[in-house]
Amino acid sequence: MTDSTILKAHSGDYDELIELWEASVRATHEFLTEKDIEDYRLLIYDYYFDAQNLYYIRDVNQMQGFIGLNNDFIQMLFIRPKLIGKGIGTALINFATEQHGATRVDVNEQNINAVKFYKSHGFDITQRSEKDAAGKPYPVLSMDLRQTIDNC
Repeated sequence: MTDSTILKAHSGDYDELIELWEASVRATHEFLTEKDIEDYRLLIYDYYFDAQNLYYIRDVNQMQGFIGLNNDFIQMLFIRPKLIGKGIGTALINFATEQHGATRVDVNEQNINAVKFYKSHGFDITQRSEKDAAGKPYPVLSMDLRQTIDNC
């Protein structure tokens, strides 16, 4: 990934954000039904976007990925499917942890690649819930950023 600026999103960006979200979810969340995607889409657009600080990376044509933060919690991280594995997620995670002190994230257990991604960035599984925040039967793993102690 080339150096890109991370920008703060505003309500005028929501249409492009939700389009990116849906494309990413369809590529990475095979376990969701069409009805689930429709339900989540409405919740995210109408409620979740307003409940967090959203930041995105874009090229001249479109948003490449975005992250949602609420204090030290990563609420969401979605990357345009063709750009997964190109460093955009890493740039957003580094931004979240280094600039905003993010140390926690919840991940769908069935999204194995996301679990691996967070583990590779220093997050460890600390808890498992049988249902997601919407009460649907999709187990969620809570992960915390591993704390390192300097041995000086």
